Amino acid sequence: MTDTIEPPRARGSAWWTLTQEIADFLYREADLLDERKFRDWLDLLAEDIVYFMPIRRNVKFGQHAERENTRQGEGISWFDEDKWTLGKRVEQILTGVHYAEEPLSRTAHLVSNIRLLDVRPDPDHAAEVEVGCRFLIRQNRVEYETTTFVGRRRDRLRRVGDDWRITRREILLEQNILLAKNLSIFF
Repeated sequence: MTDTIEPPRARGSAWWTLTQEIADFLYREADLLDERKFRDWLDLLAEDIVYFMPIRRNVKFGQHAERENTRQGEGISWFDEDKWTLGKRVEQILTGVHYAEEPLSRTAHLVSNIRLLDVRPDPDHAAEVEVGCRFLIRQNRVEYETTTFVGRRRDRLRRVGDDWRITRREILLEQNILLAKNLSIFF
């Protein structure tokens, strides 16, 4: 995942309207996760979703692009899931007997720096959008376990009717050693 920084260019009102629509979608998604409405959250995911979080490595200078992040389908990653596995994770959490989520975590998902990276075919008739953003997630479990996750995401969204569905999510944590006791929340 690379976020390219493009020079400013003239953007019409359709671009900014679409940016706000996508931001509202991502804020709504964050609310669903924080309110533990996991089944409703699953409804925001396309049937063909790819949900991927590579493991990050410390590498020598000049090798970041090729070696810093594990690659999807090669080796190991924190997540390399589809809708079925995400649904099974939700089902397990909602049984009430999930080791890492009993009691359920309290989370606060903050999403910022939302940028449209690609719009197809165009902002006036957007059918698919590539979105970059930053996140900060605070997780609290039981009385004293608190973890903060900071990173960035690259999402691909597809318009379905009057709403959007997430078809791809790539999550990059800004750390290479995971200090959390578990990784049971959704990003």
